[in-house]
Amino acid sequence: MTRPDVISTADSPRSSALGRFASPILLVALMWVVQLADAILPGSFTGFGLRSWDVEGLGGILVGPLLHADWAHLIGNTVPLLVLGCLVAVEGARRFWAVTAMAAVIGGVGTWLVNAPGTLTVGASGLVFGYFGYTLMRVFAPGRVAHRVLYAVIALIVIALYGGSMLAGVVGVREGISWQAHLFGAIGGGLAAFIGRSGTRRT
Repeated sequence: MTRPDVISTADSPRSSALGRFASPILLVALMWVVQLADAILPGSFTGFGLRSWDVEGLGGILVGPLLHADWAHLIGNTVPLLVLGCLVAVEGARRFWAVTAMAAVIGGVGTWLVNAPGTLTVGASGLVFGYFGYTLMRVFAPGRVAHRVLYAVIALIVIALYGGSMLAGVVGVREGISWQAHLFGAIGGGLAAFIGRSGTRRT
């Protein structure tokens, strides 16, 4: 008689806090390394950001979120990115990177199209808004009722903490801040909440 296969998940990334939250922590750490290198090395990395209506500037869709104008810009993005990113990462690293990719691509393309030609955009705030949009729209995405209720509670907390600043980031931004990146990043994150999901499963 053969023994049934036993799959242990005790050490799997999805079952450990470290494994779940490693992705947003690594992403933020990479941004800090890039900013440190930018401060030490001659020249400036910001020129590699997203330059609107410039085909050669499309590479900024990928690298732009890693670049920041200065340390204050990076510090301002770090805490909300970690908090909101970890909320997304609760569902696993694969989901986190999928949401990050959607927010970066849709946020980048929208910014590239809507911003004035030649405008240079850098910073991770588009990702922050993407995680915010994902957290809100996750309430309406297919899934188990218990999960949706939990996300509704989380969404209310997130709105209480960041709702005002997020709204101001779209409709009340001061000169030099890209509301386009904020808006389209949020749209990308919201769409990511519905991609790759099926209806509620019963066991």
